[in-house]
Amino acid sequence: MTDKDIIGNIDELIAEEHKLREKATGAGLDDADRTRIKQVEEQLDQCWDLLRQRRARREFGEDESVAEARPISEVEHYQQ
Repeated sequence: MTDKDIIGNIDELIAEEHKLREKATGAGLDDADRTRIKQVEEQLDQCWDLLRQRRARREFGEDESVAEARPISEVEHYQQ
C-alpha cells in the first residue's frame, strides 16, 4: 500500500461521510446509517494515523512499508 492508496481511501471515506451527513440534515439517518457513519469516522482515523506513521518513518530514514494500521481503540482517542 502506498501513500497514494491511503489518500485515495481517505477521499472515498470523506465522500461517503459527506453523503451521510447531507442525508442527516434532510430525511435523517436510520440505525444502519448511524452505524455506518461511526465506522467511516473510525476508518478515517485509522487511515490518517497510518499515513502519519508512514511519513514519520520516511522522515527518519526508516522503512515506511512496515507501518501498520493501529486498532480503532488506540487511534480513536488521539487529540488533534
